[in-house]
Order: sequence, then structure tokens, then C-alpha cells
Amino acid sequence: MGVAGCGKSSVATLVAQATGLRLIEGDDHHSTCAREKMRQGIALTDADRDGWLTTLGTLLRAHPEGVVLTCSALKRAYRERLRSAVPGLRFAFLEISREAALARVCARAPSHFFSSSLVDSQFTTLENPVGEAGVIRLAAMAPLVELQDQIRAWLHTKETA
Repeated sequence: MGVAGCGKSSVATLVAQATGLRLIEGDDHHSTCAREKMRQGIALTDADRDGWLTTLGTLLRAHPEGVVLTCSALKRAYRERLRSAVPGLRFAFLEISREAALARVCARAPSHFFSSSLVDSQFTTLENPVGEAGVIRLAAMAPLVELQDQIRAWLHTKETA
């Protein structure tokens, strides 16, 4: 979880490969309307995210063996909705600076629907999850393999705090 450009998809792909779990790309489940809003630089509202979060919760429940899901989960209320779908759900929070996130979002602009003009709104919306149960905080600019190793080691611990 984290703001746009933090590396959710890249890290999740490696974690899924390393653990043998299925990868669900949260962005693939946004409505056409939501994608178009983001493409136009219009920030999504809680109402825009409602159906998306319901879908993600359903997908999580459909995989009791575990799954790796990419999702911004910027607000605590969004994380709580997902936790209610799957008790014990864990979040790897990829923390990144606004400048680094903007640079990454701009670099992927030709191939991604998310407008770089929305990066500031992501940081405004973000409710930092540090201190919530089942959250690990990671430096998003660390090498991908290092992030994957940290997440795998954390997933093997019993502790969720």
C-alpha cells in the first residue's frame, strides 16, 4: 500500500513470485469511470472508491490460502474495510517522498492511466498507517529485492504489529 509511484506493483510482483501466491493488481479493478477521472487528473472520492473496495474485499476472501494485492489503501477507513473482509490482513506500507513519487509517476506516464497531477492529492489523502496492527513500514526507494526479502521475512513472523 501507499501513494502512486511508491512501487506497489513492482514489489508485489516479486513478493508473489517468491511466495507462490497469486497477484491481484488493484488498479485492474477500478471502474472505467474512475480510470477516466484519474486520467483527466480528477482525484477519486470515497464514493468513487466504494465499489472498488468492495470488489477487492471479495477478491481477498476468494483466496483463503493467501494472495498479494496491490492497493493504495490511503485512508484508515479503506484499510479497515479490507481488514473486515479478511481478518488478520497485513499491509506493507511503501513510504516515499512526494518528489520521488512524482518522478516515478511522470516516468511511467506513457503507459499508465494515473495523471501526475494527482500525486499531491495522494499525499493529502494519505493517513499514515504506522502504528496500526499488521503494518510494516518500508523505504520505497530501497532496492526491490531488499523490499521483497523484508516483506517475506515479516510474513513469516507471527507478530502482526
